[in-house]
Amino acid sequence: MSLNHQINFQDANSPIMEHMISFHDHAMMVIIMIISSIIYMLFFMLNNKMIDRFLVENQTVEIIWTVVPVFMLLFLAIPSLKILYLTDELNHPTISIKTIGHQWYWSYEYDDFKSISFDSFMINNNEDNTFFRLLDVDNRLILPINNQIRMLITSTDVIHSFALPTLGVKVDAVPGRINQISTIINRPGI
Repeated sequence: MSLNHQINFQDANSPIMEHMISFHDHAMMVIIMIISSIIYMLFFMLNNKMIDRFLVENQTVEIIWTVVPVFMLLFLAIPSLKILYLTDELNHPTISIKTIGHQWYWSYEYDDFKSISFDSFMINNNEDNTFFRLLDVDNRLILPINNQIRMLITSTDVIHSFALPTLGVKVDAVPGRINQISTIINRPGI
């Protein structure tokens, strides 16, 4: 759940979000190492009294400052690509849910077992629901835990954004286009 003045991520509720949080930590450590080494080199160069005025080129130094950034970028790119392909992976979904964005509400359709469809409107701000202010709806989408879920998302009028931050899901609902996401929920929650 998100809180006021929260700096960190919300609690992960899917394997994809857990991977994203660990990649964020990995990337931050690489960035901190890069910044620390740059600051160290700047202070070392400023405090160094020995200057070679006649140094025009040095092949070894040029190779080093070309190869080291390439390896650092690969060190970030490989886990990033792994997560990118994991988000699109879909293996035998247990349930498929059609999600349709309208202006001011969402429509959901379950067609796998029995055809169920309903609209989900945001609850009025004047009602006595202060805990989920501007987040609660009259008909909530119910999703099963520990099952592969496929969501087909589209819109009828304008571009909408469908986001479930604890699941690591954010996709645009675009009129005339069906976007697909898949997720697995680890534990129950609202």
